[in-house]
Parts: sequence; C-alpha cells; structure tokens
Amino acid sequence: MNKVRKLYCRTFQLGLKIALPFLPYRKPDIVGSVKALPDIFIKHRCGNILVITDAGITKLGLTRRLEKVLTQSNLSYTIYDKTVANPTTDNVSEALELYHSNHCDAIIGFGGGSSMDCAKAVGARVAKPKQSLARMKGILKVHKKLPLLVAIPTTAGTGSETTLAAVITDAQTRYKYAINDFPLIPKYAVLDPKVTLSLPPFITATTGMDALTHAVEAYIGRSTTYGTRKNALMAVSLIFENIDKAYTNGSDIDARRNMLHASYYAGCAFTKSYVGYVHAVAHSLGGEYNVPHGLANAVLLPFVLEAYGPCIHKKLYQLSVAAGISREGTPYDIAAEEFIAAIRDMKKRFGIGDTISEIREEDIPKLAHYADKEGNPLYPVPVLMDAKELERFYYLLIKELEF
Repeated sequence: MNKVRKLYCRTFQLGLKIALPFLPYRKPDIVGSVKALPDIFIKHRCGNILVITDAGITKLGLTRRLEKVLTQSNLSYTIYDKTVANPTTDNVSEALELYHSNHCDAIIGFGGGSSMDCAKAVGARVAKPKQSLARMKGILKVHKKLPLLVAIPTTAGTGSETTLAAVITDAQTRYKYAINDFPLIPKYAVLDPKVTLSLPPFITATTGMDALTHAVEAYIGRSTTYGTRKNALMAVSLIFENIDKAYTNGSDIDARRNMLHASYYAGCAFTKSYVGYVHAVAHSLGGEYNVPHGLANAVLLPFVLEAYGPCIHKKLYQLSVAAGISREGTPYDIAAEEFIAAIRDMKKRFGIGDTISEIREEDIPKLAHYADKEGNPLYPVPVLMDAKELERFYYLLIKELEF
C-alpha cells in the first residue's frame, strides 16, 4: 500500500479510536432462557412477533420450545425460515413483507449470524421504509429506532447478538457489505444453551472458530480498549477450554453454555475494536460463492496471522498464555508460533482443511478488491495491505502454498 493511502487509513482509524469513549455503545440485556421472553414482550406491549430463522433450524426442530412458550402466553408469531447462509437483499424483502402483512411489532433473530443479520436488516427497513439497504451501507446511516429486536443464537460463534453490524449480500451482484449503526444492537440476547444442543459437530467447530477469529482479530488490532482486551482474552480462554468438549459431546450443556458466553464476549470485543483481513477476505468468499462464514474464517485465520509477522508476536503471546498453550515468560516469537500451531491443530481435529475449492483464479482480483474496499480504512489491522497484497490469501487457498 502506498504511503499516502496508509496515512489516510491510519488517520481515519485514529479518529475512530479517539471517538470510542463518546459513542453510544451498549450491550444487550442478557436472558438465560427462551421461557423469559413472554414477560419481555408483554412489558414492551408487543403481541405479534416475526421470527426470522433458516430452513435447517426449523428442520432440526430448534424453534419448537420458543413456539410453545409464545403460544402458551397467547402471543402471535409468524416464522420466516428462508434465510440463506449469507443473507441476501431478497431474504430481507421477503421477511419485511411478512412483517407488514402480519402486522408484527417485534422481531426475533433465531439461529446463526445469518438469521440475526437478516433480522437486523429487516428492522432497519421497518425503521426507514423509504431507504434501501444499499444506502444504509457503511457507518451510522440507520440512526432510527428499530422495532423491539431479540437475538437468540443457536450457534456459539457469530457474536451477532451483541454487535452493531448486519452483513448483507446483494442478490443480483453478489456484493457483500456491512451496515453498521448502534440501533442494530439487539435489545435482548437470549443465551440459552438448550437451543444449541442439536448443533452438528462440524458446525459447532466452524462457528466456534468464528468466535475465536473475532476475539483474536479484535485483540491484535490497533484500536483496543481495556474492556475489549479483557473480553477477547476471556473469549479465547473459554473457547480453548470448551470447544473440543462441545464438538465431541454435543449434549455437554456446560460446554455449550461456555461457548455461548465466549461468543458473546468476542462479540463485545470486536463490535468496538473491529476485526481485520481474515473477515474482509472471508466476506468476499461468502458473497461470491456462499462459503459459510465460520468455515472461511477458520481456514484463513492461521494464514493471516503468519502474514502479519513479528508486530503481533507480543499480543499472540498474551493470547497463548490466556489459552493455556504457552507458559508465562516464553519468548514472544515462540509463543506466537505455538498459538498459530494450536489453531492449525484445532482445524485438523475438526476436519477443516486449508483450501476453499470454490475459488476461481480469474475471480481473485475482484474478490481482493471487495476485501480491500471493506477493510480499508475501517479495520485497524496490524499491517495495512491493499488489494494486490490481499490477493496472496486467495492464491494460498487454492494452491496450499507457503509464504
């Protein structure tokens, strides 16, 4: 990246960091079970709820407890379950039509990050009916109060239940973009481990590594605070202690609960400190090829950490000690190697490879352009890279080359 653009990016990021204490960040109120929701809806005088989820969730029967609780409390609800892995503008339009035609007054995002992102986007369109999602792209362009929004994560990974972002894919162009504004933070987050018990092992693994990516990228970035560093360290510690337990024994409710809290802490970290190029590249892959976001992050994470080099070794040492991988006093470079190796070992245990088969070489310049456009200047990454430099990661994923 040329010097002028680097200066612009760093100046932009410094401005955001200085503004952090003055911005209206908030955390959602935590609810431990879906059984508590009727009282919440009655308190807010909401009687007709739109539940946004996906077909896999309904097929697994994960919404049944929620439906039973709402029915027993005489609360009406409508289910939209066509959300795809990377929610599209068409998903939002369809769900919005259901919201209006059924006279809904509250929204539940039930599922992984895709369902919660779709729910946030629907809420934004309800709040701003005359404005398209594309015009809300970027930072602080919603600035209107949404309908009551509740997030119920069924995967312990995305952290969407606590973030101000909704990531949407244009159904026509396949361009994936983020909408970021404070009204998108859900009012309530339901961290109920029982809704995650049926999650298959591979999805448990990839979503758990998604949470790990959130925590790591937030921690190694250049816009951290005491609070975000603390949250990231807690998340990394919980993930390394519990992800294998949740993967091998999906009915381990303590491990499931701990992973939900890890995802929440990681979400609290990155919603303020942002992510980095792992996410920028992963989002381009999700938009173009519908690669699941958690899988893309898991594949990419060690490659990007290695590319950043020595400037993050001290921070990786701190993460490695928190995870119980390295001992205190280990040289920074050795601890960094141990931490990255532990991530690679985790991928092997979970059957996650080092390639993305969908990538077409002729698409790489376009994909790198999307990643560059997303990441710069917003993400306070340790090392700045332009589109040409970001191309290396796509080639790694199709050729398994070393740096």
